[in-house]
Amino acid sequence: MEPTYDPYQDPLDNLVKLTHIVYLLQALAYVTAITYVIAVIVNYVKLDDVRGTWLESHFRWQIRTFWYGLLGLIVGAITYFIVIGWLILLATFFWVVYRIVKGWLYLYEKRPMTPPTIPPQAST
Repeated sequence: MEPTYDPYQDPLDNLVKLTHIVYLLQALAYVTAITYVIAVIVNYVKLDDVRGTWLESHFRWQIRTFWYGLLGLIVGAITYFIVIGWLILLATFFWVVYRIVKGWLYLYEKRPMTPPTIPPQAST
């Protein structure tokens, strides 16, 4: 049976599903770390497919979450035996969870991950 073409289906639907899967893989990283590596590989492989769409902001958000989270993990591991290491690891944990939850909620609402904007200055 051949797949049927649906003219009403959004061409980004499959990429939205993929982005949900990447957030899921990131969340599962707390159970098995390999899913985080798989997630970032998917991000880099599919980045060209989302370029120029609102999903690109999610992919960049996910990639930055991975790299800055890894940096926090490395710094925390190096300084583990002094008090600051524990704090860095704890802060990194909560920061990554925050980014996964925020990104996933924005994706559910079909909102891009926009950077904070600077309020316009009053003209004089």
